[in-house]
Formats: sequence, C-alpha cells, structure tokens
Amino acid sequence: MRLLPLFLRQPLEAIYERRLATTLSGLPRPQHIGIVLDGNRRWAREAGHDDVREGYRAGGAKVTEFLEWSTAAGIAHVTLFMLSDDNLSRPAAELEPLIEIIEATIRDITATNRDWDVQVIGSLDLLPGDTARVLKEAVAETVGRGGPRVDVAVGYGGRREIVDAVKRAFRQRVADGGDLLELIEQFDVDDISQHLYSPNGENTDFIIRTSGEQRLSGFLLWQSAYAEMHWLDCYWPAFRRIDFLRALRSYASRQRRFGK
Repeated sequence: MRLLPLFLRQPLEAIYERRLATTLSGLPRPQHIGIVLDGNRRWAREAGHDDVREGYRAGGAKVTEFLEWSTAAGIAHVTLFMLSDDNLSRPAAELEPLIEIIEATIRDITATNRDWDVQVIGSLDLLPGDTARVLKEAVAETVGRGGPRVDVAVGYGGRREIVDAVKRAFRQRVADGGDLLELIEQFDVDDISQHLYSPNGENTDFIIRTSGEQRLSGFLLWQSAYAEMHWLDCYWPAFRRIDFLRALRSYASRQRRFGK
C-alpha cells in the first residue's frame, strides 16, 4: 500500500484503519504496554537528514500521538523506553541534544489537557546537569490527574532497577528497626516488586519494539517475565496507528499461559 501515490494511499489507509479498530472491539487487550522507541537515528539518515537529531525530534513528536492512540484503545498503563543507562556513556555532543529533546517531549506530554499521570523512572541521579530537576518539575504537574499511567524510562536499566529495588527493601527494613537476617530468610518476589521504580510494580502484558531489533536491551526485565513480545520493522518516527492496531490484533490472538 505504501507504494501507491499519496492521494490514493491516505484514504485507503484510513478505511483499513477503521476496519482494524472495529475488528478489535471486544477482544482481549493489554493493560500495560511497554514500548522501545527505537530507530530514530536510522530513520533520520534514510530520510536524508545530515543531523540525526531530526530523527529524535520526529520521534519525540510521535510520543504524544502514541499516547492518544493508547488512551483511545483503553490502555491503562504505558511505559516508554526513551534512554537507557548505557546510553549515558555516549559522547556529550550526541547525548546533550538527545537529553534536550527528551526534556521537551516530557514537557509536551505533561502540559497537554489529557489526564495522563506521568512519572519518570530510572536512575535520575545519573543524568547530566539540571535534567533530573526539569523532569521532576514537569511530571509534578500531573500528580492527581487520575488518568492512564505513563512511565517514561530515562537513564533506565532493568538490571540496575532490580539491584536498586533490593537495596530499597533492605533500607526500609533497617529504617523500620527490623532484623536483616529475618528479612533475608523471608525475602521473596513481592519485596522486589514493591520497590521497583514504578510504585505499583505491576507486570507488563505486552512489549513492542520498533526498528526491526528483537531484544529487550534491559527494558522492564522484572516486569516482563510473562509479557508477550511484538517486533516491528518500521522505525519509531514512522510508526503509524495502523501498526499499533495490528500489534493489538496480534496480542488478542495469543493464548497467554503465564508459564503454566
């Protein structure tokens, strides 16, 4: 369909999109989606941009669209993977513009009139300069909105999150005057789940990754134990609502066993 002239492709895609949305009515859908926003730089290069920041800008603009689609589909919780802790080792000339675009994107989604409850998750203390303060101030504006939950993973690593959760569990026991040896004997999965970056620690139902890569890259390692995976060949800035609806259709067709 993408080979057709634009004036033919757009109305046909609109018809197909409506049909897809209709077929999803009444089917199972995920309550928590995690999505890896991958392929921004490759999209910029293939689109002919000399500056890969154009890919990040286009990807940032896509975030609000995606959240609108998710809200319309009744998704209660979305986690966006925007920057890993490994990415923080990139050269400053590459990292600083990316951080600026992330800041602008988060300000955009928190300033909208939607009732999204936005949180930033990750090791914010690893971020450069005043970035952590800027992000915290932006998400503070969404406290109490009561709408769909949006977690934005920045400076995030799944292994680091698990380590931090264990540390928090032990620190809490010490602060409460409890016995550490007793905690060690009683320690279980709930002790980690309750201390993850996202306060509710809920499991992820469905993980989507754009760009054709088929790996988690440390994303939601604990929460994704029984998540369904969906890999897409398109780059994040080119991700369409049709692609999202197809992903939901794929999810609805699966029989989830949860290891049983």
